[in-house]
Amino acid sequence: MRGGFARVANSAITHTAFAFCAMGSWALFANRAHPFPKAVTAAVIQGVISACLTLFLKTVVERLSRSFRGLTALWAPPLIACLGSSAILATIHLLSGTPEVLKTIAIPLLVSTSYATIYNYALYRKRGLA
Repeated sequence: MRGGFARVANSAITHTAFAFCAMGSWALFANRAHPFPKAVTAAVIQGVISACLTLFLKTVVERLSRSFRGLTALWAPPLIACLGSSAILATIHLLSGTPEVLKTIAIPLLVSTSYATIYNYALYRKRGLA
């Protein structure tokens, strides 16, 4: 049974579904003062973006981490990931008419940037740069 749980816990589908539900729920909460269709649209959009970012962030950080040397390898990959995530989140929410763009993207951006920073640091240490 333990092997089955580990398989589910490590599954990309599990991670993307969790990101969709968690960050979509946050977007619904952040837009709760606005008409229901707008809040639900923001939630679905944020859920989809978060699921996609979850799938690609790990790969992007790994590739960026290999592209830099020295101290730049420590700060550049998470910064680039954060800027890319910010641009994607803000652009899609602005184009879709999300009422509370900053509130909607604040938590997902914090989570994705924290993940990118921690994961990049682990890669940095693994490469013996720390």
